[in-house]
Amino acid sequence: MGYKVAVVGATGNVGREMLQILAEREFPVSEVVALASERSIGSEISFGDDDLRVQDLAKFDFTGTDIVLSSAGAKVSAQFAPKAAAAGAVVIDNTSHFRMDPDVPLVVPEVNPEAIAGYKKKGIIANPNCSTIQMVVALKPLHDLARIRRVVVSTYQSVSGAGKEAMDELFTQTRAIYVNDPIEKKQFTKQIAFNVIPHIDVFMEDGTTKEEWKMTVETKKILDPSIKVTATCVRVPVFIAHSEAINVEFENPISADEARAALRRAKGVSLIDHQADEGYVTPVEAAGDDLVFVSRVREDYTVENGLNLWVVSDNLRKGAALNAVQIAERLVKDHLKK
Repeated sequence: MGYKVAVVGATGNVGREMLQILAEREFPVSEVVALASERSIGSEISFGDDDLRVQDLAKFDFTGTDIVLSSAGAKVSAQFAPKAAAAGAVVIDNTSHFRMDPDVPLVVPEVNPEAIAGYKKKGIIANPNCSTIQMVVALKPLHDLARIRRVVVSTYQSVSGAGKEAMDELFTQTRAIYVNDPIEKKQFTKQIAFNVIPHIDVFMEDGTTKEEWKMTVETKKILDPSIKVTATCVRVPVFIAHSEAINVEFENPISADEARAALRRAKGVSLIDHQADEGYVTPVEAAGDDLVFVSRVREDYTVENGLNLWVVSDNLRKGAALNAVQIAERLVKDHLKK
C-alpha cells in the first residue's frame, strides 16, 4: 500500500529534485501532490513519466496526506508545516526554521537514524543544512573510531545552494564578461563569475555568517554536542555540488590508513583517494551523484591526532532532496508501516 506525499516548493531546484528522486527510488506512493505559491498554479512538473499540475499551497487541505516534503523557505515552513502536521501528516522540512527546535529531530540517515522516532512530538523532522549533511556523513565513521574533538572547515559552495536565480546570475555574468557587457549583481553581494565570495546568509553579531553558525550548531545536534566546530563558508562560481576542506582533531590516535579503511566501510561514502593527478573528486564529477565523496585524506602533523580531508557532494541531492527522501524511507520502514 502506498503513501500520499505532498511536495511543497515543487517548482524550485530542491522540489524538482525531490520529485525526481521519489520516482527514481520508486518510493511507495499512492498519490503525489505538487504544491507551490500562487504564481505557479496550473503549471506542470515532471514526476517520473507523469506530469503533475501544481496546486496552490495556500488553499491545500493536508487531510489524508501521509508525508510532506517541504522546501519552500523558512517563512513558508513556519506557517504551513504545523498546519500539515496538525492534519496528520509527517513533515520532512528542508528549511532552517525547525532545525534547532529541541522537539524536532535533525536527521541524516547514515549518521543518526534513531532520531527519526522523535517526530511524534511535533510531527516534523528537520533536514540539515546542505554543507552540514555532507560533512557529518564523512565525519561519522571517523568519530566512531577515534572521537572528534575539533573541526575546522572551509567550504566552497555552489551557486545552486542559493536557488535557480543564483544559477542564472552566474551564467549571465559569465556571458557578460565574454561579450564585454555590464555586470549586474542581484542575488549576490559581489560579482560571482570568476570570483569567490566569503559570505553566505546574513552576518551575526560575532562576525560569523549564519551559514557558518548552522554548520556549528547542527553538527553538535546531529553528531555530538561536545565537538567544537569553526567554519568559513564561501560561495564559488560552480553550478552544482559543494566542496569542503576539513581539518579534524581527535581525542585518540588515528592514522590516515585507518581513516581510509573506516571511510571505505561507511554508508553513503565513496573514498577516492589516489594521491595522484586526477586521483580525487571535484564538483563536476559529484554533480548528479548520491554519494559523499572523500579524497586527499592525510595526517596533519601540526596537531596531535589530526587529519585533513577533502569532501564533495551534490548539494541538491544528498545535501537536500535525497536526504529528505531517505528520511521518508526510514520513516515508512520503521514508523509508518501500512
